[in-house]
Amino acid sequence: MTKISVVNPPIAKKIPHQLEMHGDIRIDNYFWMKDREHPEVTDYLNSENDYCEAEMAHTKEFQKDLFEEMKARIKEDDSSVPYKYNGYWYITKFEKGKDYPIYTRKKDTLDNPEELLFDCNEMAEGENYFKLAGISISPDNKLVSYGIDTTGRRNYTIHVKNLETNEVALDRVLHTTGSSSWANDNETLFYTKKDEVTLRAFQIYKHRLGDNSEDELVFQEGDDTFGVAVYKTKSRKFIIIACYSTLTNEYHILNANNPEGRFKVFQPRIRGLEYSISHYDKHFYILTNKDKATNFKLMKTPETDTEIGNWREVMAHRNNTLIEGIDIFKDYLVVSERRNGLNEIRIKRWDGSEDYYLPFDNETYTAYTGTNVEFDTEILRYGYNSMTTPSSVIEFNMRTKTKTVLKEQEVLGGKFDKNNYTSERIWATADDGTKIPMSVVYKKGIEKDGTNPLLQYAYGSYGSTMDPYFSTIRLSLLDRGFIYVISHIRGGEYLGRDWYENGKLLNKQNTFSDFIACSIHLIKERYTSAKHLYAMGGSAGGLLMGAIINKAPELYNGIIAAVPFVDVITTMLDDSIPLTTGEYDEWGNPNDKLFYNYIKTYSPYDNVEAKAYPNMLITTGLHDSQVQYWEPAKWVAKLRDMKTDANKLYLKTNMEAGHGGASGRFESLKEDAEEFAFLLDLEGISR
Repeated sequence: MTKISVVNPPIAKKIPHQLEMHGDIRIDNYFWMKDREHPEVTDYLNSENDYCEAEMAHTKEFQKDLFEEMKARIKEDDSSVPYKYNGYWYITKFEKGKDYPIYTRKKDTLDNPEELLFDCNEMAEGENYFKLAGISISPDNKLVSYGIDTTGRRNYTIHVKNLETNEVALDRVLHTTGSSSWANDNETLFYTKKDEVTLRAFQIYKHRLGDNSEDELVFQEGDDTFGVAVYKTKSRKFIIIACYSTLTNEYHILNANNPEGRFKVFQPRIRGLEYSISHYDKHFYILTNKDKATNFKLMKTPETDTEIGNWREVMAHRNNTLIEGIDIFKDYLVVSERRNGLNEIRIKRWDGSEDYYLPFDNETYTAYTGTNVEFDTEILRYGYNSMTTPSSVIEFNMRTKTKTVLKEQEVLGGKFDKNNYTSERIWATADDGTKIPMSVVYKKGIEKDGTNPLLQYAYGSYGSTMDPYFSTIRLSLLDRGFIYVISHIRGGEYLGRDWYENGKLLNKQNTFSDFIACSIHLIKERYTSAKHLYAMGGSAGGLLMGAIINKAPELYNGIIAAVPFVDVITTMLDDSIPLTTGEYDEWGNPNDKLFYNYIKTYSPYDNVEAKAYPNMLITTGLHDSQVQYWEPAKWVAKLRDMKTDANKLYLKTNMEAGHGGASGRFESLKEDAEEFAFLLDLEGISR
């Protein structure tokens, strides 16, 4: 039954603002919303929240039921599988009724007493948002550095704690990424500083514990399209500075025993040369696209002669296999590969006596190497799950080829049986004839008669692959008759590096047309129909949502766009905004007329028209540093002004959080419950 709205939607005032570039004039009536401090901006966001609250009030009890249902599946008193590092076993656990993790460790054996490192529940008291990150233990195990963010803007303050006395040192470092690395003297800490305005990670500093003098700047990145990070090699021999952009890498190395030394450039940056480095036995191993190795190859070089002329091939480039990463052990090299969209884990002995793959026999699954911090071990830890199979943490003995399941994710509530669900991989045909894969899951017994509600999800940017994964939260949709689909569209790397290259820059339109082709295929094959098809994406996936509803709004009954990047031209022309300069190689720099004109063909905010749009729920966070709150706010205001339908349009702003939403594990479930209630309500499902 359709609910009659009794609350009028907020109408944002229009203040025409002229934007001109390359002789092209755009009028932005809602440009004024960029002023975060202006009371009218806060008033508008609050009025949208009030409207959303009133419109969805009839689903409040259902939201509570969904929340309790989702929460009931989660093991509240849970702990991670312990991992050993430098003589200690490290454990992360949750306690019943508590939102945040507790970090502990045990010396030598798991039978020894537990030492408390951090109880984030106590640390988060009085904070609306709390995130602890970048835990780094000193080589002598006596000190720990860590970062804390209390706004959600991913802007961390680094602290140092003495693990023998539990005292937190007075040393505090503001505006950092949160992570830091210890030199081997247990006194010197290297960390990454962020620009206070753009939040670009651009400086590496050296901090000497207890030293009241100013920290020493050891590196500054002068190219504003690059970011930087600092870390220690698994061999613990080198401190590494990583300089990165979308297309290019450069590393600087320093012996961790010599923190007062100077960093040496590993290989000077060459535009288009991507590489990453790992250290083992007096050599560096280099994963690189050198010599047009699109899917990457593995090379090595002596640690004393690191420039590109000394690199020698270890594993050749293959057109059908993407090398995604390596894990180095004393006797083994483990290579994470992707072939035909599926993860593969390859194990090679350094002496060349063995080379084999771990066996996986599902049609669509996710497998990945896990926490492997120990160097001198024959045990590989990896994770496995699929859309119907809960996550497992598995230990594999690379010598005996035996495996032990250390932990399988428990789904509580007594109702889950993986045999009640089925998953499959199907393929749509894009406009240019390319076959686009989809991973599908649904409850057994569903008829493909066009009446099923279906939620289609995708991301499709940055080469980030959305693998088919298990979700306890998703069961609340599947058990109510929904089909769930992940579309592996171009812009990710599901089918190799070319899959990414063909979905970025001047090929970006492929990302959107791929998603629409998947929707058309799902309707044609009667998995669903336009009356029952829903789409969801977040961040760059929110851009995807904005683009598809401008191009094919008639295909969808409802859309959820989370923290959507929708004002692409204006944002990419503003180099004071976090991420902008580092993303020119992803979207193109609109200061160049070619890219300006191309981006304008798909930028969702610039392409809103007077026509009917689907029902929509759009979410954002006031403190979002990745996609600023004003993008979705302006978009909703413009949609509300121009759309010709009477469908729902809600904007929900979390006034306390950033890009990732609420920080507590149960608080974030409330956001999931609200999104699911929105979808289920459109289907007339209320229990």
